[in-house]
Amino acid sequence: MCGSDSGNNGGESPRDISKVKEVSPNMATKISPLGDRLLVERHESSEQKSTGGIIIPDTAKERPTEGSVIAVGEGKRLDSGKLAAPSVKAGDRILFGKWSGTEVKIDGKEFIIMREEDVLAVLLPD
Repeated sequence: MCGSDSGNNGGESPRDISKVKEVSPNMATKISPLGDRLLVERHESSEQKSTGGIIIPDTAKERPTEGSVIAVGEGKRLDSGKLAAPSVKAGDRILFGKWSGTEVKIDGKEFIIMREEDVLAVLLPD
């Protein structure tokens, strides 16, 4: 259905933007992932030398596979039409695959938007 469907998604009510929260006081842009997607901020490792003392250039570094969930979508729509609640929440530290998601830049900061199924594990606090 393209064109003039007056903003409705196949009979569903339009998304209430007034409920979207600003997740970080540093983010000027409010963002809410759709469906089962997550907004994740990568944790960059501060280690820039190899164990042998060799300085590793940015182009040779491995991509971090750990990050913090900044925002969570409403959940996955099942075949039955019901909504499955996400199993992660904003603030969780997670592990994910190296090539998971889509990298985006928001307010000058880099984030990843990924599906919940790309999350390998949630890191529990000590």
